Amino acid sequence: MKRTKLFARLLIAAFLLFSAGQPLVAQFQTQPSLFRDIEPDSLKERIEKLPSIYDVRRLESPHFKDKYVLYIDQPISHKNPSLGTFRQRVFVMHAGLDRPTVLVTEGYGASYAANPNYREEISKLFNTNIIFVEHRYFLESTPENKDWKHLTAENSANDLHNVTMRFREIYKKRWIATGISKGGQTALLYRAFFPDDVHITVPYVAPLCRGVEDGRHESFISDFAGTPEQRAKILAFQREILKRRVSLQPVFDALCNEKKFEFNLPLEEIYDYSVLEFSFAFWQWGSNPEEIPSTDSDDKKIFDYWMKISSPDYFVKYSPTTSFFVQAASELGYYGYDTKPFEGLLKVKSTKGYLSKIFLPQDQKFKFSKKLSRKLEKFVATTNSNMIFIYGEFDPWSAVMVNEPNSPNVVVVTDPAGSHRARISTLPEESQKRVISLLERWLLE
Repeated sequence: MKRTKLFARLLIAAFLLFSAGQPLVAQFQTQPSLFRDIEPDSLKERIEKLPSIYDVRRLESPHFKDKYVLYIDQPISHKNPSLGTFRQRVFVMHAGLDRPTVLVTEGYGASYAANPNYREEISKLFNTNIIFVEHRYFLESTPENKDWKHLTAENSANDLHNVTMRFREIYKKRWIATGISKGGQTALLYRAFFPDDVHITVPYVAPLCRGVEDGRHESFISDFAGTPEQRAKILAFQREILKRRVSLQPVFDALCNEKKFEFNLPLEEIYDYSVLEFSFAFWQWGSNPEEIPSTDSDDKKIFDYWMKISSPDYFVKYSPTTSFFVQAASELGYYGYDTKPFEGLLKVKSTKGYLSKIFLPQDQKFKFSKKLSRKLEKFVATTNSNMIFIYGEFDPWSAVMVNEPNSPNVVVVTDPAGSHRARISTLPEESQKRVISLLERWLLE
């Protein structure tokens, strides 16, 4: 027994000597396992023995020792389990028992995680395991009886809690919750409802809206995103599309008919909304102002660029993201449109309440509650949890970023001139070093 302990100490000492002087991120990626890892079949058996886990199936991956897709039974309502259950899709990517684990809190469907080459950014940096959870009411994680009142932030947080508690039986090292956009928002609300479930939270471009049409996005687009010259160029292009309605509306209608798009509003109003959406979509995805056609360009050039940035498929009836719009109308919030610069050019009389008119199930009514946004704002202002928020400077969703936190453990980092694509890898070098250094320190605590 004493010889075994002595050997273990010598092994650890040798490892520390070997790793001295190396950057910590490199150590996380390359350090040898000090523990015997699970054999593939044994790992599958252990997963299958976890409560309420079904249909564990192996997937291919060049990045992980093992990768699986599986389903976990979740209550439709965590407050009233008697209402039954649904199966939630989860992906498991195994790097090692001695590795940290990244919990991806996806806000939508999870199909892309099945791609053999998928790897999340933080997982790549620190060679972690991944537990990837598809959001309730999306794709394969949709109850048969889709009662919208159970699609709540609190229920989704409880879903994640159930997944985490089960897999912590296998992965006992430190956990990082992270997600992008609505997934980042989900990572935040999960931490707010269950502050002790994970050790670190990294929400990317996570909005925190206060209303169905929050009101802060419009002034952000008109007064902040880009330069005054770029904003003027975008506005002139939008107005030009509206001025050319006589020649462009037939082309627009033909495209919608060819694609078999169906809408809840007449095509001439969808035309307007596609123009109004243009500036938001432009800045959200980091488009290049230099590529905007001049207002004296021919119809085809104007139309093609408009469709490249703001296609009407976003406004279709029976959208695959209907579940998101239901959440936006109920508690997550959304944005509005500023119609003043387009007076006299629109067929739409008012855009107020457009979310309900365009996106929501027409036989349903949804009332917005500010309870969630208040809870999240209070949580960010008072928590001492390890959290890093990453935003793009010109992303319109940054208009509703979290308020400046009070704790040194809660950090907000902005990618200069960045978009909704802001990631650790897109940050300036000094900001990247800061984020990675914080993650390294927290992972070693």
